[in-house]
Amino acid sequence: MFSLLCFVLAAMPSPFKSKSRLGAENMVLRHQLNVLRRKVQGRIWLTNNDRWFFVQLYRWFPSILPVLTVIRPETLLHWHRAGFRCYWRWRSRSRGGRPPIEADLRVLIRRMSVENPLWGAPRIELLKLGFEVAQSTVAKYMAKSGRGRSQTWKTFLCNHAPDISAMDMFVVPTVGFKLLYAVVIMRLDRRRLVWTNATTNPTAEWIARQITEAFPWDQAPRYLLRDRDRSYGAIVHRRLRAMGIRDHPTAPRSPWQNGYVERLIGSIRRECFDHIVVMGEASLRRTLKAYASYYNEVRTHRSLHKDAPETRPVQFSGSVFSRPVLGGLHHHYVRV
Repeated sequence: MFSLLCFVLAAMPSPFKSKSRLGAENMVLRHQLNVLRRKVQGRIWLTNNDRWFFVQLYRWFPSILPVLTVIRPETLLHWHRAGFRCYWRWRSRSRGGRPPIEADLRVLIRRMSVENPLWGAPRIELLKLGFEVAQSTVAKYMAKSGRGRSQTWKTFLCNHAPDISAMDMFVVPTVGFKLLYAVVIMRLDRRRLVWTNATTNPTAEWIARQITEAFPWDQAPRYLLRDRDRSYGAIVHRRLRAMGIRDHPTAPRSPWQNGYVERLIGSIRRECFDHIVVMGEASLRRTLKAYASYYNEVRTHRSLHKDAPETRPVQFSGSVFSRPVLGGLHHHYVRV
């Protein structure tokens, strides 16, 4: 900056010099510049003061562009435009405006927009919670989604689960190495196990009778999920149609399409039959009945927020006692 000031002070007497003297000085300066350019290799680094000097000189005398040798004319024009943008950005800077909202409120707005994809900014309920926020501010902090607003699969399934039931069969070996077939039927809304039974020969007539026993005529579901086992014959189809139940078999070799009942069968195996030897058909029925009672009334489920299919009240007072279930394989704890 000091050298630039010295240059300006030295240039002040120039208007009082003769044209021949100025021309001679100009020639000397150009020759010295050519000598220096031959010695300097690569790009010449300029400071911000140098850039300001060239830009200001260009604003006063635009005709200096043809005689520039240290920099290109395009570079000087680029500096001038950048300075123009910075100047007007500084002139247009914010001088106050609306105060910023708190981070917790921004998180709340985003959470409400994610949990309610059908809501727009006018529907976000902040006034009832004690927050006075403009609608434009709410729209600014709502979660942006590239796809159209739609309900989630979890919401869709929760709305339709009360009308859906599922059934399946699995094999249980006995102490005499015989195979027994157990059937389980469940409701999907509360994961309630509504029916269990066992047989040595699962015919279509027997399966149709189990469906009739599981669902009273006035409480039958609208849909029934099952696999494509050949045991489900025409009799089962006619019974479902008579009860007003729409039959929905899964795709071949796709047990994941009936995941609720498949997980139920896995729980029955891990929590019961992997630790019990079944003596016969009657023993299997008793064990299934006892496990169904434990499953519906005692066993908690993470998907039900640690509640049982048949809601258990929360107990706060009294001493804790336990009651054995399935011969002590599990226990039920209560306050008395």
